[in-house]
Amino acid sequence: EVRLMESGGGLVQPGESLVLSCAASGFAFSDTVMSWFRQAPGKLLDVIATINSDGDLTYYRDVVEGRFTISRDNRANLLYLQMNNLKTDDTGTYYCAKGQTRGQGIQVTVAS
Repeated sequence: EVRLMESGGGLVQPGESLVLSCAASGFAFSDTVMSWFRQAPGKLLDVIATINSDGDLTYYRDVVEGRFTISRDNRANLLYLQMNNLKTDDTGTYYCAKGQTRGQGIQVTVAS
């Protein structure tokens, strides 16, 4: 059974940083492309970052490029999202994903 469990969310002020983690199990993590999705309040679910299985190729949606970094630890089956210089528009529920399979999500709120 595929399991994805996000952690590390919370409430921060604009300009601050957070690191999200995702613990994966039930599949060959080291062979799998992984992504982070985000659903902002009142908006559709969007992919914001993707990383290949080796961790050497990444994609970012333009609204987060330069501020967010996706990475992975294939020995520990962990996926990360380093989020710097957070903005109020980054508020939303963040999901770790294997294809269209997502975790339960974790809330990130950016507010002053």
